[in-house]
This record gives sequence, C-alpha cells and structure tokens, in this order.
Amino acid sequence: MMFSNSLERIARLCSILGGLVMTGLMLMTCYSLIGRNFFDSALIGDFELTGVGAGAAIALFMPICQFKRENIIVDFFTAKCTEATNFKLDRLGDLFMTVIFFLLSWRCGAAAINAKETMGASMLLGFPDWIVFTSMSIPFGITAFIAAMQALSKFENNDKASS
Repeated sequence: MMFSNSLERIARLCSILGGLVMTGLMLMTCYSLIGRNFFDSALIGDFELTGVGAGAAIALFMPICQFKRENIIVDFFTAKCTEATNFKLDRLGDLFMTVIFFLLSWRCGAAAINAKETMGASMLLGFPDWIVFTSMSIPFGITAFIAAMQALSKFENNDKASS
C-alpha cells in the first residue's frame, strides 16, 4: 500500500493516544468512585469527561482498525465466492469506508467550527464542545485517508486482482 510506513506510524500514534485517553478515563473514574463512596466528595463533571474522552478514544482507535483491516466483516454471503470476487468486494468496502469516514470527519469539523463560533460548552464544567468535535474529526479524516489508500491499492498478493 502506498505510504504504508507513514500511515502505520500515524495509525499507531492515534491508537497510543486513544489508549492514554482510556487510561486517564479509568483513573478518573476510580478516583471519582473512591471519592464518592469513601470520602463523600464527588468529582464534578465526571460523566461529561467520560463522554468526551470515550468519543475521542473511539475515534482515535479507528485509524489502526482500518489500517489492519480489522473491521467486522460478515462473509456469510461471500464465503463461496471466488478470491477475485472477494477482492473486488473488499475494495468496494474500502471505498464505502472512505466515504463514511470522510463524511464523519467533515461533519465533526463543521460541528467544531459551529461550536467555536457559538461558544458551545458542556453543562457542568463548561468544557468547550469544539475540542470534542476536533478530537474526533482529525482521526476520522486519517481513517478516511487510510481507507482511500486501501481502496486504490492492491494486496501484497497481486494474483487475486488478476484472477
């Protein structure tokens, strides 16, 4: 695949960032639960931060998922198809993923711009919404680019494409 090493590094960096975000959410949740149950002092806005962080983490895991082609594939209907047919269907799936993630990236970007202009923020903490949308738009754009490169490229085994 074109740009394979660079895209893999970027996808891995995104997944590491997603893991760090999830680790932070886990530590925050533990702190909040211990504080709430033992010291009678809750962490204000922990639900908001969990929602923000989980959305960002999910978006950050998508590039590596697409790069490794580890999305859910239901091959019930294509199990008896030829390798060439499955290859073409996989390329079509990559094209669909490109469109889907491009649209997600575009709409999150548009939402970020709107939230910045209207100064949208979360209810309890006043956390700016544009940060949330931006943290999702960028990884979705990276995922769309990876899917586009996969749709335009061939697998290492070119025999499947020529069959």
